[in-house]
Amino acid sequence: MGLDVEIPARELFIGGEWVAPIKGKYLPVINPTTEEICGKIPAATVEDVDLAVQAAKAAFSRNNGELWARATGKVRAGYLRAIAAKVAERKKELAILESTDCGKPIDESEWDMDDVSACFEYYADLAEKLDERQYAPLELPMEQFKCNLLREPIGVVALITPWNYPLLMATWKVAAALAAGCTAILKPSELASVTCLELAAIAKDVGLPPGVLNIVTGLGLDAGAPLASHTGIDKVAFTGSTATGKSIMTAAAQLIKPVTLELGGKSPIIVFDDADVEKAVEWAMFGAFWTNGQICSATSRLLLHEGIADEFLRKIGTWASSIKVGDPLEDGCRLGPLVSAGQYKKVLEFIRVAQEEGATLVCGGKRPDHLKTGFFISPTVLANVKPSMQIWTDEVFGPVLAVSTFKTEAEAIEMANNSQYGLAGAVISKDEDRCKRVSEALQAGIVWINCSQPCFCQAPWGGNKRSGFGRELGEWGLENYLSVKQVTRYVSDDPWGWYPKPAKL
Repeated sequence: MGLDVEIPARELFIGGEWVAPIKGKYLPVINPTTEEICGKIPAATVEDVDLAVQAAKAAFSRNNGELWARATGKVRAGYLRAIAAKVAERKKELAILESTDCGKPIDESEWDMDDVSACFEYYADLAEKLDERQYAPLELPMEQFKCNLLREPIGVVALITPWNYPLLMATWKVAAALAAGCTAILKPSELASVTCLELAAIAKDVGLPPGVLNIVTGLGLDAGAPLASHTGIDKVAFTGSTATGKSIMTAAAQLIKPVTLELGGKSPIIVFDDADVEKAVEWAMFGAFWTNGQICSATSRLLLHEGIADEFLRKIGTWASSIKVGDPLEDGCRLGPLVSAGQYKKVLEFIRVAQEEGATLVCGGKRPDHLKTGFFISPTVLANVKPSMQIWTDEVFGPVLAVSTFKTEAEAIEMANNSQYGLAGAVISKDEDRCKRVSEALQAGIVWINCSQPCFCQAPWGGNKRSGFGRELGEWGLENYLSVKQVTRYVSDDPWGWYPKPAKL
């Protein structure tokens, strides 16, 4: 099973050069489809992190910032567009590396690469528009003063990203930070770093000024933690687990350092009895099984109106069981392996506990019979789930859909909002007024109507509650990395006249 994919041998990317880790340690790259080692990545430690921060600081202030931080947005946009073009040129290769590294179906990985390229293009446009916004006038109540606003890069930023969208999630942060004029240190997850190191190669190929983007790979405790707590970092942007987000927030608080956190989720999808059942079944599956179910915004809590529950469960059981599960590089694959042995065991334990607590297994729940190796779990649907069950309250990060029923709209909204998370939510109904009411009532940063999981780089992305705070993507993503400065001038020819002038002065 699996093509013989060669993982490029890369080192850390610091100051525009490939640099071996100071302690000489490396981590194996394990193909989740075959469970075999297929390459290695450098394992950075605090010493390497310090070098990366120094390189980023030097790049930010070089020539008084004129080469990057204080360069025009048009200059920075040129580099972002060059990166976008290079990603597009290498799309097939990058997609194969992504699928090999994290198990994502190849069609999804190719879609991701299109999104990566588009995101760099989008932030190139915003970088250019930033030039037009500089010294924007602000109306004041006193005519003796004129006020203008400057938007300046916040400084050196740490970007810590997850393994479910390795290159795309990195791009959300890197493209916005560089468009703003920041310099950055990217620390991808040790479980999927391969394509992020290829981003370093692309940055080098297009001549990105040395130190503007630095990429350090390695374990969270050895590289991520020292990066988040480093005194030379001006901001931390993190996507990952709520537990790690708490640690990063605690470290940043010691230095009064701003953070943006996009954390876990347990998002609801509410299906009313007027919905087209077959369309709703597919969206319910897509919301739970896309990206192998390993997505923070997964609508993994399905709330069904009791009037359609039996029909819905019968159809989703049949349809989910027909999903092609297998080698992510095979044509037509729609569900690949989970990212690691640890994640595989964790998801299976969630399923076991759910059944022990009384949930009914509709389909899946185990390794597919035809796959003897790899971290595969069949699309899983669990019915008769109660609000107190672990499978309903905790983030699973696997292809598992928990199902409960409701009688009224008010009950559905209450059930949906009864969660520690607030990243996303979905409602499926033909009643437009109902969809509007529910979308306003859901306590989430993202709401989908008659669909699940669409994401566009133009629209804000982020959540509430323990799903974090701040917004990525869109113009909000750029603002994450900007500091607003007011410049106020006294323009009257008259003296201020607050203090009486002495007779002799």
